[in-house]
Amino acid sequence: MTIPSANTAHYTGEERSKRIFAIVGASSGNLVEWFDFYVYAFSAIYFAAAFFPSDNPTVQLVNTAGVFAAGFLMRPIGGWIFGRVADKHGRKNSMMISILMMCFGSLLIACLPTYKDIGVWAPVLLLFARLLQGLSVGGEYGTTATYMSEVALKGQRGFFASFQYVTLIGGQLLAVLVVVILQQFLNEDELRAYGWRIPFVVGALAALISLFLRRSLKETSSKEMRENKDAGSIRALFRDHKAAFITVLGYTAGGSLIFYTFTTYMQKYLVNTAGMPAKTASYIMTGALFLYMCMQPVFGMLADKIGRRNSMLWFGALGTLCTVPILLSLKSVGSPFMAFVLITLALAIVSFYTSISGLVKAEMFPPEVRALGVGLAYAVANAIFGGSAEYVALSLKAVGMENSFYWYVTVMMAIAFLFSLRLPKQAKYLHHDL
Repeated sequence: MTIPSANTAHYTGEERSKRIFAIVGASSGNLVEWFDFYVYAFSAIYFAAAFFPSDNPTVQLVNTAGVFAAGFLMRPIGGWIFGRVADKHGRKNSMMISILMMCFGSLLIACLPTYKDIGVWAPVLLLFARLLQGLSVGGEYGTTATYMSEVALKGQRGFFASFQYVTLIGGQLLAVLVVVILQQFLNEDELRAYGWRIPFVVGALAALISLFLRRSLKETSSKEMRENKDAGSIRALFRDHKAAFITVLGYTAGGSLIFYTFTTYMQKYLVNTAGMPAKTASYIMTGALFLYMCMQPVFGMLADKIGRRNSMLWFGALGTLCTVPILLSLKSVGSPFMAFVLITLALAIVSFYTSISGLVKAEMFPPEVRALGVGLAYAVANAIFGGSAEYVALSLKAVGMENSFYWYVTVMMAIAFLFSLRLPKQAKYLHHDL
């Protein structure tokens, strides 16, 4: 059974309820998927030494960041595979397979022996688990973005589509919260010995619950669309929609880089560069991520008012102008409160993009290649720029060139602005087909 299309902004009560329930169902699975993926980043401080023995904490973090980045290298493959499945066999099937794969990856990490136990096989198996999770999350974004954009209520698509990042950020926030809670009950030695495994067990169990939730979702793609000879075809994507793909790739590169700079990397930045205690950094990031999550519907509604193209242009312009001043200020910040204010300001700028990013991408492609186009473009940009963000930042810090990273982010934001100029003032797709 599929959710019926609507060519008007007027919905019956039943139709409206169905669409809202579908958004809640899809986004709840999205939350679990991203919790499982991000808990690695927030637990890395405690398990880095277990897999990468070294006398230098920065070197340990560089190695764990490298494994984190390697997970992103699987995203293009995941975006292609799951995008094809979503366009050819249905959005629901794709989302169910991806959450099951994420569950297995988390459970594997939770059970891994350390370097002390099995030597070099420990980091090898850790890498394998992250590659599985990268494959899973590579398909998750595109399929979920497509599904939520297709069920969002017309006239309020920016608002409803923003819940993809509400739950994506919620996954990050829950990952931080789990670490914060563990810090209250376990000391640092206990966290390094075994406590870091607990979040991965929680993630695996939550993924199983999500699997059952996703089984109740209704399909949005029609049988006719799935039987289209171009459905899920990468050849058709690049033959007919190459310009759209390049545009999405262009602004997603900057969006991914700045997003990961001020979310997953920021905790390490506060500890490793600003010199704050790990607990203080966790508190700051918990508060900042909570506000960031709450911002998404607000910026989504703003995009419904001013237009999605204008929101993207504001994102590119403010990101270009403010990145260097914010990161330089954070480098020498003495007050945890000021650090919180600066990070929240940066995340407000990023919200112009994240609140509508899935929707803006979905509007660039017709339904038969939508999940593939969104997922693959997003995954490629993330693999190159998002996943490598903290690895590049830590590597530059290790050789005494940390400030170069600030300018790197700034240049990518300027490029995002230029690509946003290519966005049409009126969406070519999605505006009429639902």
